[in-house]
Amino acid sequence: MIGYVTVGTNDLERAAKFYDAFAAELGVGRMMDFETFIAWGKWDGGAGIAATKPFDGEKATVGNGTMVALEAKDRAQVQRLYDIALANGGSDEGEPGPRGEPDENGMLFYAAYFRDPDGNKLNAFLMDKVA
Repeated sequence: MIGYVTVGTNDLERAAKFYDAFAAELGVGRMMDFETFIAWGKWDGGAGIAATKPFDGEKATVGNGTMVALEAKDRAQVQRLYDIALANGGSDEGEPGPRGEPDENGMLFYAAYFRDPDGNKLNAFLMDKVA
């Protein structure tokens, strides 16, 4: 259903460093690269993510309650994405770990939360069997 998600940035070079590292861990690269906009993903793949300077020329701001969730393949990748975020100018919003209780099938929501250098909130998550 979702084609891509865009986050605002006031420093595209800094955002590019953050998302280049993130995208590499997820097995994708840049698919569009313009002076004010960069998108990461695959043309024939799932949803992508983009960072852009606002079209109206005003300062980019974060949305209160807005978050981009990126699906990881396993718990180790959740940890790597969290570590990559912090190593590339991001900030912690919740270390990797289970959230809530397992459902009736023994599936558990496992996630890490962080912000990019512009303050946009993201998480890396997966639905996983209880260990």
